Amino acid sequence: MVNHDHDNNVFQSKSKPKLPVIDLCVNNLNPTSSAWITKCNEVMGALEEHGCFIAMYDGVSHELHDAIFLASRDLFDLPTQVKILNTSDTPSHGYVGQIPIVPLYEGLGIEDATTKEGVERFTKLMWPSGNESFCKSALMFSKALAELDQIVMRIVAKSYGIEENYKSLLQSTTYLLRFLKYLRPQGNEKNVGLVPHTDKSFMSILHQQQVNGLEIKTNDGKWMNVDPSPSSFIIMAGDACMAWTNGRIKAPCHRVMMQGDEERFSFGFFTFIRDMKIEIPQDLVDEDHPLRFEAFDNYKYIHYYYTDEGKRSKCPIKSYCGI
Repeated sequence: MVNHDHDNNVFQSKSKPKLPVIDLCVNNLNPTSSAWITKCNEVMGALEEHGCFIAMYDGVSHELHDAIFLASRDLFDLPTQVKILNTSDTPSHGYVGQIPIVPLYEGLGIEDATTKEGVERFTKLMWPSGNESFCKSALMFSKALAELDQIVMRIVAKSYGIEENYKSLLQSTTYLLRFLKYLRPQGNEKNVGLVPHTDKSFMSILHQQQVNGLEIKTNDGKWMNVDPSPSSFIIMAGDACMAWTNGRIKAPCHRVMMQGDEERFSFGFFTFIRDMKIEIPQDLVDEDHPLRFEAFDNYKYIHYYYTDEGKRSKCPIKSYCGI
């Protein structure tokens, strides 16, 4: 339950401000056009100012959009004893649910989600006799979002002049697709669906269906609501990206607040860097931007975050590898 002062703050900030909306539809991306430079500047401005923006993206068709949300409902309808089979060595990458601090929240994750092997492994775990439509939808959706992620990251790398550095990261990038569900809250007051946090990923892409709930903290400490739309995807920098860019791009604090009588379904698509240390590019270090982070391991950082020290820290990435 949220206190009334907090509630008032939420309602006052609902109408404004708004996140930048940037057209990244594949048919409109022409790197040789003058409009492309403007688009790159918009992306970089949004990431440096907010750490996130809304991308309009046509890589996910309406048919695929409907299919993946239908697949999500089928998944959450499975018995709990089946869903808890979704385990992982990495905290919060497998099944999460029935947690007292976030009683409305439930989530499952497909690791290596852009590979047929990763998606089939998860599908066989949930449906031992198979579920071809689920498998097909999850793989297509993951590949489409991986393409969107790489469009954004190529813009970032090109803008900062660190393409070679990004190429090495891309070879070690792995993708996690998380299916997220929030139960309808009791009563009329706003209830916490997911507590305020920054993502531990390199980058995140969030996609919502029709039910509101996602809120992002602005630089002046207010919460802004992000309206769902079938063709819009929220691009969000994670802690690992903030460190990699030497603090130039921030990782925004966000949360989910539930109100009303509808359940909420959404997706989180997360990129992580595996099997290599993330080095801060030398081109991003100068007199105005002294080195702020040491080289670090993305997955070891996730484990650190779930220690007592990591949970207590106001900025875990700084306490983990900050200088």
